[in-house]
Order: sequence, then C-alpha cells, then structure tokens
Amino acid sequence: MGSLTIAAAQFAPTADPDANLDTIRSFAEQAVDRGAHLLVTPEYSSYFTSDIDDAFVAAAQPLDGTFVTGLRAMAREVGLALIVGVSERAGAPDRFRNTLVAVLPDGSIAETYRKVHLYDAFGSRESDRIEPGDPEQLSVVTVAGVRVGLETCYDLRFPEVTRRLVATEHGAADVVVVPAEWVRGPGKEHHWRTLLTARAIENTVWVAGVGQTPPVGIGGSAVLDPSGVAVAAAGVAPGLVVATIDTGMTDAVRTVNPSLGLRRYEVVPRH
Repeated sequence: MGSLTIAAAQFAPTADPDANLDTIRSFAEQAVDRGAHLLVTPEYSSYFTSDIDDAFVAAAQPLDGTFVTGLRAMAREVGLALIVGVSERAGAPDRFRNTLVAVLPDGSIAETYRKVHLYDAFGSRESDRIEPGDPEQLSVVTVAGVRVGLETCYDLRFPEVTRRLVATEHGAADVVVVPAEWVRGPGKEHHWRTLLTARAIENTVWVAGVGQTPPVGIGGSAVLDPSGVAVAAAGVAPGLVVATIDTGMTDAVRTVNPSLGLRRYEVVPRH
C-alpha cells in the first residue's frame, strides 16, 4: 500500500510562456506548503490562445527549450514532481505536439505523453496543426511509490485509454491524471464529470482531472476515488485542489468489486 498527495492547479494559461511558468511556480510553492508530492497542471500550460493556428505552432518549443528547462529547475528548487501540459515542437514545420511532461523532484524528465486522440469535434480541428502521438504509448511515472498514468483531455472520451493504463502489466497505474482544456459549451460540464467518474468506476482506479478555467475552459478539476466519489473538486475559479491517493482504498474497492479481474477482453491499439 502507498499514498501520494496530489495537487491539481487549474488556471487559464496565456500566450506568454514566462508568465505561465511564474503561475506554475506559485502553485508549486502552494502545493508544497500543503504537503503535496506532485503538482499537475492543465493541457497547454506553456502557451495557449483560443485559436490553434500558425502562431501556436511557432510558439512550440523542444523539450530542451526554456519552458521545460524552467520546469526542471523549478522541480529541483521546490522539491516537487510536476506533470505539465506543453506545446512541443514537432519534426514538421507546420505541426506541433500536444505533450505532457513528467518531471521528478531531482529535475529529470521521467516520462512524456503525446496526445493520441486529437480534438476534431464540436467545431474544432486539432489535427490541422497537431501531430498525433503513437497509440502504442503507455506513459506511467512512479512518484513516491505510486504509479501515475498520463492521458490528455479528449482521450477521456475513449475508455480504452484509461483501461490500458490501469489493466496492463506494464501500466498498472494507481491513479490516472487527465490534464485538459475542456472547452465550454452546452452540457460540457456534465460530460467532463460523467466521463471522469466513469473512468474511475469502470477501472476501480483513482482519477484526477485538471482543467483550464474560463474564458475558454470550464475549470471543474476533481480527484475521484476508485468508487467514483469526488474527494476534492473545484468550480470555475483558478486555484488548487489537493487530495491524497490511497492505494489501500483501491485494494479494498477491488476486493468488493473485482471487475478488472473479471474482464473478458483485451484492448489492442489501432493504427
């Protein structure tokens, strides 16, 4: 059994990477003061505008660029693990990667995840500018002895993503984090909370959704236990949600509801 105190920082990133880094640093310091081992921030925390266009592509940085380098220095200085959504430079000049970077307290990059399911829905087309990640990815990082699985925003609508992170031997995630920019719209708050809850219940796993706040996002960051109960949640205002992941509770829930062990199907990536 193990425990991990996780802090979810919801805010609205801007088109100024330096300002976004300062915002993350402020949240990181607050997270440490509240006993957190890990800080998770929203999708597109390094740079964001409402239009994913050529300027968005131009603002993307390599993982050895100033933004991620700043995150690595911050992790060392504050003594905290970080999972942050960044716009990563791609090989093609007209594309970028929607990437999560997991940084350990020693400043090392432990894991990355590049978004697989691009948001070509509700009038948006991420695929016009974003290079999709490899569907074979299984991105899990260990923090304080707890295994943390990574997925991003629109991935949440595809239940097999979470199932692979939790149910496969290589994955075996104790908690799945979902940094997001969940765009506002009719029923979108309901979709967000319902899907987070479903992923927790059907996999008997902790789930932490971390959203951008208005004017574009809905906020609504939440940490749910393996029974789908929200143990901590936020509204629309910027702020920090803190909760402790207890794998002993996971074991107890799975004893009563052994659905993972009773499943009859495997999930196979489709290229």
